[in-house]
Amino acid sequence: MTAEPSVPATEPHPLVVRTTPIDDLPGGLTALVDVLPDARPLTWVRRGDGIVGWGEALRLETWGPGRFADAEAAWQETLARAVVRDEVGVPGTGPVAFGSFAFDDSAPGDDAHEPVRAGGVLVVPRVVVGRRDGRTWLTTVDTAGSLSSAPAAALARASRTPVPPPGEVTWCDGALRADDWADVVAEGVERIRAGALEKVVLARDVVAHTSEPVDPRWLLARLAAAYEACWTFSVDGMVGATPELLVRSEKGLVTSRVLAGTIRRAGLSDDDALLRAAQLARSSKDLEEHEYAVASVAHALAPFCSSMNVPDAPFVLHLPNVMHLASDVTGVLARGAASPAEPARRGAARPTSLALAAALHPSAAVCGTPTGVARELIREIEGMDRGRYAGPVGWLGADGDGEWGIALRSAELSPTDPRTVRLFAGCGIVAASDPASELAESEAKLEPLRYALGS
Repeated sequence: MTAEPSVPATEPHPLVVRTTPIDDLPGGLTALVDVLPDARPLTWVRRGDGIVGWGEALRLETWGPGRFADAEAAWQETLARAVVRDEVGVPGTGPVAFGSFAFDDSAPGDDAHEPVRAGGVLVVPRVVVGRRDGRTWLTTVDTAGSLSSAPAAALARASRTPVPPPGEVTWCDGALRADDWADVVAEGVERIRAGALEKVVLARDVVAHTSEPVDPRWLLARLAAAYEACWTFSVDGMVGATPELLVRSEKGLVTSRVLAGTIRRAGLSDDDALLRAAQLARSSKDLEEHEYAVASVAHALAPFCSSMNVPDAPFVLHLPNVMHLASDVTGVLARGAASPAEPARRGAARPTSLALAAALHPSAAVCGTPTGVARELIREIEGMDRGRYAGPVGWLGADGDGEWGIALRSAELSPTDPRTVRLFAGCGIVAASDPASELAESEAKLEPLRYALGS
């Protein structure tokens, strides 16, 4: 199955890309998300650095099991025809595509209420503003066949519309009621104790209805400020602040931040939070869940790396709403390893960040162990279509480097009703899991987007 670009195949001119340095953000703004001029933002920001984009120079959509490979092939074909002038030369400059991919391989089914979204999408913005380590830049993308226009004019032309709040928020159940989802968790525990698998990640959704249309920039500003340790993202209707980095590839080095094992933090004093963190670090149930997740990432990355570092024990990551057991798995990429099934070829290019994300997805942190058995169980008992929740989201550069997170702490904006938002949360289930505790954990994981909506 091939990618379907949203521009005609007979487009007479290639993408013309120019990146220039700028002194700072325009108009005295300090946050990248505040630069976005309209309600179709593209965003990847953490601790004030990152990239944001708007407009759409090119859209590449893919479907089904081949969605990652098809997207990469279409991206490489696009780059082969691009004309590029990059005067900055750091990660995130030159041509970049923001991407979002579905969790499952299955082709989309019929839905009378919502248009079917592609299983994967890469979007090349017309304008990108980026900041990294004190350097700020502007990238413009055109199809006019000329590099003569001044990129700085793009900021002057970007008329920023006001960002209104979503108004009053009301809530309703998603695919399952909370009590019914707890029963699903109990079924998962039963299957695990019967020996069918070791871990499964089960997710649920809730639906928010707002009195005013939801401008994703409202959500992004609140998430970026409150959850600055997370990667705040917005791509094609998926918005969130994920604490989990699926993979970063930069100049031959690769990093994956693995999270599994969670405890609620909201409402605790600092002393109580430290006590709970110590309990989390000693919890046999959470350590077991974390071990499965780390092992799956290390196993998936190994064929691509000449050397790796897998921590012996996790650390506790403190976030405003929860604390997680976390491990940073790192490695040095070997040249020529295109996939786990193919041996390294001497002198060949390193795998791209998108190829690495495809190999890592789905990890035990969002699916389970063994992966195939867990995925089938999710399809059987979870009771909802995850869409792009828990799928890779991030960006890809011309050199193949990029950053891909897992679309957690996220929400999907309805493509047909601007007052409807679908929020997601998932929990790792092992033999020692308690359904009531897992339901409480899922509520804690919904807090970031509830907060972003103003609820």
